[in-house]
Amino acid sequence: MNNDKILETNKKKRTKCIVYTRVMGYHRPVESFNIGKKGEHQERKFFVEKTMQCNVA
Repeated sequence: MNNDKILETNKKKRTKCIVYTRVMGYHRPVESFNIGKKGEHQERKFFVEKTMQCNVA
């Protein structure tokens, strides 16, 4: 099955997901942002911090 068919068959089971982000110390839903702030949020880049290796002798 392709993605469209899967989404259509499971449409009744799906629920809306509200994404929150931290802005100026408060958690706010992204859907309440204006157009510019939504664009900023989409352009954010996430990073994964590499763990440090310790060689204990």
